[in-house]
Amino acid sequence: MKKTMKSFVLFSFVALLGVTFSSGCRKKKDTTAKIVLRDATNALVIGATVHVYGESTTSKPSVVDGTQTSDYKGEAFFNYNDIYQLGQAGVAVLNIDASKGTQTGSGIIKIEAEKENSETVYIQ
Repeated sequence: MKKTMKSFVLFSFVALLGVTFSSGCRKKKDTTAKIVLRDATNALVIGATVHVYGESTTSKPSVVDGTQTSDYKGEAFFNYNDIYQLGQAGVAVLNIDASKGTQTGSGIIKIEAEKENSETVYIQ
């Protein structure tokens, strides 16, 4: 009977340690934004400039500001791993300005934590 009890206590202790350490070291997933550009005919726009930025609601300047060029799929990617921290309640709501030649377009994207956030912007 004592051997069974010792085995049970040892097993319980090891299981408790396993649960404690595995849940406390969760690796954060990527927090990204994909902006898809289309023109008035719904065709993908390649080589457009995409500017994504935040507007501060306080006197501090926004730390979120980036520019990319749309690729062969009409997509521009932004990575926000550096501004999102585990346990944070939200990430950002950002403005999007896109242009190619004389065509321009704008939009807004809500960045949710640990997701690939996506928005389509039409330029005309």
